[in-house]
Amino acid sequence: MKYKSVVSRAAIAAAIVYSMPAFAQDAAPQAAAVDEGAAIIVTGTRASGVTAAESSAPIKVIDSSALEKVGQPNLNQVLTQLVPSFTAQAFGGDTANLTLSARLRGLSPNHALILVNGKRRHGTSNLHVLSGPYQGGAAPDLDMIPPGSIARIEVLEDGAAAQYGSDAIAGVINIILKSDKDVISGNFTAGQYYKGDGTTYSGSITFAPDVGPDSYLNFTMFHRFHGFSQRGGVDRGIYNRDGSIRTDISAAHQAMAAIGLPGAPNTNRIVGDARSTLTTIVYNAGHDFGGVELYAFGSYGRRQASAYENYRQPWRVTRSPVLGVAGEQILVSPTGFNPREATKEDDFSNTGGIRGESGGFRWDISTTYGQDYAKLYTLDSANRSLFINTGTTPSNFYDGFLKASEWTSNLDIAKEFELGMASPANLAFGAEYRKNSFTIGRGDFASTYFEGGQSYPGFLATDAGKHTRNNKAAYLDLALNPVEIWKIDGAVRFEDYSDFGTKWTWKVTSRIDFSDQIAVRGTISTGFRAPSLLESFYSSTNVGPTSAYVQLPPNSAAAKLLGYDDLKPETSKNLSLGLVLRPVDKLNITVDAYQIKLKNRIVGTGSIQGLAGGTVVDQSVLDAIAAHGNVLDPYVLSIGDAGISLFTNGADTRTRGVDVTAAYTTPVGDGSILWSLSANYNETKIKRLRIPADLYAADARSILEDASPKYKVIAGALFSLGGFSFNLRETFYGKTSQVVIFGNTTPTVRVGAAAITDLEASYTLNDSITLTVGANNLLNKKADTMPNDADDFPIDGARVLDAPLSISPYGINGGYYYGRISFKF
Repeated sequence: MKYKSVVSRAAIAAAIVYSMPAFAQDAAPQAAAVDEGAAIIVTGTRASGVTAAESSAPIKVIDSSALEKVGQPNLNQVLTQLVPSFTAQAFGGDTANLTLSARLRGLSPNHALILVNGKRRHGTSNLHVLSGPYQGGAAPDLDMIPPGSIARIEVLEDGAAAQYGSDAIAGVINIILKSDKDVISGNFTAGQYYKGDGTTYSGSITFAPDVGPDSYLNFTMFHRFHGFSQRGGVDRGIYNRDGSIRTDISAAHQAMAAIGLPGAPNTNRIVGDARSTLTTIVYNAGHDFGGVELYAFGSYGRRQASAYENYRQPWRVTRSPVLGVAGEQILVSPTGFNPREATKEDDFSNTGGIRGESGGFRWDISTTYGQDYAKLYTLDSANRSLFINTGTTPSNFYDGFLKASEWTSNLDIAKEFELGMASPANLAFGAEYRKNSFTIGRGDFASTYFEGGQSYPGFLATDAGKHTRNNKAAYLDLALNPVEIWKIDGAVRFEDYSDFGTKWTWKVTSRIDFSDQIAVRGTISTGFRAPSLLESFYSSTNVGPTSAYVQLPPNSAAAKLLGYDDLKPETSKNLSLGLVLRPVDKLNITVDAYQIKLKNRIVGTGSIQGLAGGTVVDQSVLDAIAAHGNVLDPYVLSIGDAGISLFTNGADTRTRGVDVTAAYTTPVGDGSILWSLSANYNETKIKRLRIPADLYAADARSILEDASPKYKVIAGALFSLGGFSFNLRETFYGKTSQVVIFGNTTPTVRVGAAAITDLEASYTLNDSITLTVGANNLLNKKADTMPNDADDFPIDGARVLDAPLSISPYGINGGYYYGRISFKF
C-alpha cells in the first residue's frame, strides 16, 4: 500500500488524539484513568498489602488496559512503548533475528530478571552471539507470553539480587497472569508496514469459566503470523548504484549477472524482519481449600521462523576457489541463491505450588520447570566442498539443536511481629534450589562437512555437548516501620553455585514520607550475575560471504591458548535516591536517580582477526581455531577475513541515570484526559578494561557506551468520552552510535535523535465489542543508513546499500498501521 493511502487511513483514526502509555509508577494513573498507585504489589517487597504508592522502590504497574493499547502484538513492543528504560531489539544478525531480545536501563538483556506470578522464568536457548547492544543475551523470551494472558506487569527498576538472586541487577519484570472468572475475552489484529510488507495477523482468546467461588481457571490461546520485510538497497557486490552491472568483476561473472538475478539490483534480502508463525497457550489455575491454596500455571509456545542471509552470487559455489579465475563451473544455480536460517522452536514452562497460612506464618512451596528447545536449519543453500568432493550437495541442512532448561524449587515463609512500632514488622525467609542445563546438538553430515552450508554451518562435534550446574540459596528479609513516616527494608542472601562457589548479597531500602505531598526514598545494594551456561560454553562458526569468525567458548582449551580464563560472576553495587511528589490533587511526580557499578562485566570481545583480506595477521588466532576443530571456508581463506570472538570478564562499567514520571487527569465535559510524561536518562562508561586493549575490539567498547540512546522520553494524553477513546503517544529518542570494523578501518556510524508518534482511536460499540485503528510510527520516521566510502561501498564491508542501522532504538521498518477488534463476553 502506498504511503499517502496509509497516512490518510491513519488520519481518519486520529483526528483528536494524543496519549501516552498507560502505566503508573507509584500513584500514577493508568490509561483507564484508574489510580494504579492503589494497586497491591508483590514485587520488590515481601510484606503483604503494600501498594505501588507506598513502595520504597520505584515500581511501574502496567495493567491490561494499557497492554491493549499497543498495536503490535508482542510483549517486547508493549514494554518498549510503555517503559522508558526498556528498549527492544530492532534487528538481529543470524539466528538472533529469529528471537529478538530487549534490555532494561541500557544493560545486558541478562541483567533483568523475568518472573511470572513471582516465579523465575527460564531463558532462551538461542544465544545472541554477534556483536551489538544485545550481544550475549540469553534472557527469557518475552514473546512467548501473549499480552492477552496478562492481568498486569510490575516493573521494579532497582537492583534486587538480594531478594531474588542472580540476574536482578538492572531490575525485575514480574508478569502477573489473569485469574478472571466467567468471562471470554480476546481480540483479532491485522497490520503491516507502510511499505506493504511485514504483514501481521494475530488472534488471542482468553477463556475463564466459572469454576466456583474458591477456584479460578484461565486459558489464553494466541496465534500470530508475521511476514518478511526488506529494507536493503542495491547489492553492491554485483551492481552499481544505478542498477547497472559492475564492470570490474570478471567477464564470466558479468555474463552470469546479465541472465537476470532475482530481485535485481536489490538481490540481497538480509536486512529485514524474519517470517514467523507463533502459537502459544498459557494457563493459570488455583483452588482454595480453606486457608490453603493449590495453584498451577504454565505455557507452551511453538515458533517456526526463517530469516534471509546474504545472497550468494552464481559464482559463489563454483569449481574454482578464487574469484575471477577462468573456466569456473557453476555448481548450484545460474541465478545464485538466497540462503535462509530457520528454526523450529518449542518452549514450555510449568509451575505447581501450594500456599497458605499456619500459626500466623504465610508460606509458599513451589517448583517450576522450563525448557526452550530450538532445532536450527539452513535452507536454500549449498555446500561447495561437499559438491566438489562427492558430486552432490543438498539444498537444505539440519544444523543441530540448542536446548536450555531450568528447574527451580522455592520455599518462602513470612510472618508479622508486633515490636511496638508504627506497624508490625514483617520477617521473611526462604530457600531456593535451581538446576540449569544447556545442550548443543551436532548438525547432520552435510552441514558439518568442511565449511558446511553457505551462510550458517552446522554445529561440529567440538561444538556439541551438554553442560549443567546447580545452585542453592537462602535469604532473610526484614521490613520495619519504626515511626509513621519512616519505612526500612533489609535483605541478605547467600548463594552456593556448583561451578564457581559462594556469594553473599545484601540490600537496604528506605522511605520517609514528610507529608502527603512529598516523600524521599533510596536504596543501596550489592548484586551479582552468574555467567549463563550459554555464555560459558556456546560454540559455533559465524560466516558471511567473505568472512568467517569462530565463537570460542571461554571455558575451552582453545580459549586458554589465547590467554582467556573461565568466566567469573559479575558483581554490582547499586545506589538510588528518589522523590515522590504530589504538589496538587491528581498530579503525581516521581524522580529516581541511580548508579550501577558492574565489576567483571561479561562482554563480547568483538572481532579478533587472524586473517584480513586473505593475509595472515595473527597466527595464534588461526591456531586456536584449528585447536578447537573448526574448518573454515576455503573461499574465505583465499580472499576474506577470519578470526574469533568470545565472551570474557572484560570490563568494569558504571551506569548512571534518572527516571522521571508525571501523571495528571483533567475532566473534559463528560470525559477526561489523562496527561502523562515519563523519561529515562541513562549513560554507561567503561571505568576499567580487564583485558589488553588489542584483545578488546573498538566496536565492542563503543557498543557498551554509545549504542543505546542516552535519553528516552514518552509523553502524551489519553482522551476518553463515552464509548470513544483517542490515544496519541510521542516518544523522543536520543542519538546512538557504534564503531564498525572493516579491514584496518574503524569508522563510527550514527543514528540521530528522533521523535516517533503513535496514534490509536477506539470505539466501544456495546459492552462487548470494541473497534480500534491505529499506527505506530505514524509519520514513517526511518532510521539512518550505513554510510558509504569514496567508492560507494558500505563502510562496514557489507554489500547492501542504504541498509538502516540496526542500533536504531525505534526499529528499521518505518511506519506500521493496524486494525483490531476486541471482545469481552
